[in-house]
Amino acid sequence: MAGKLYVIGMGPGSMEQMTPQAYHALRECDVIAGYTVYIDLLKDHFPGKEYLSTPMTREEERCRMALAQSASGRNTALVCSGDAGVYGMAGLVLELASDYPGAEVEVIPGITAASSGAALLGAPLIHDFAAISLSDRLTSLDTIWRRVELAAEADFVICLYNPASRSRKDYLAEACRLILKYRGEDTVCGIVRQIGREGQEHKVMTLRELVSWQADMFTTVYIGNSETKRIGDYMVTPRGYRHERK
Repeated sequence: MAGKLYVIGMGPGSMEQMTPQAYHALRECDVIAGYTVYIDLLKDHFPGKEYLSTPMTREEERCRMALAQSASGRNTALVCSGDAGVYGMAGLVLELASDYPGAEVEVIPGITAASSGAALLGAPLIHDFAAISLSDRLTSLDTIWRRVELAAEADFVICLYNPASRSRKDYLAEACRLILKYRGEDTVCGIVRQIGREGQEHKVMTLRELVSWQADMFTTVYIGNSETKRIGDYMVTPRGYRHERK
């Protein structure tokens, strides 16, 4: 009989932000597979497991490795940071699962960077928002810039994942320049780095300041809409409760 494959969103990184459902599934599994960085975060907490890892850019290999373990009869976990269904591995696993007869897949959600980072900043995502990854490894750059500009024109709060890397140092600045066509320089923005991990930091700033901010792959960026405001050290997007009819 095939084992079960759990595709698990492990949250931002700290054990306190992992859901009990995810924790229980990891305890029950024989094998835990994932990106090398995420595996290193788990080893001390789940001893006695077999760990399988691949570096970045080898996602399909990682998924097939986990599916093969499950098909051989072993309960297996494939871990992702944040939520497995938000820029995670859930979709790819389900696309590949038909190649492994009998494989049973269960997706277990986790806290994604958008919500965990928002909690540190205050309440930037209370109203409608768009989440956009600036990584062009799997999406064309033209498509990314079109989505950024349309989200800005529609006055969404914008949450940017993967805003920069060694080869994409200027992508965040370019995104800001596109957004500045529709937002003022004083638009309230925020950044959060290393959510739930050592070195965690967050900062509220203006769109003018964000243009020159040096982000990295561990940064999540929030760009407010026309109504987002700064309240003390918090970034808050009103939803309109105070204007409801009596």
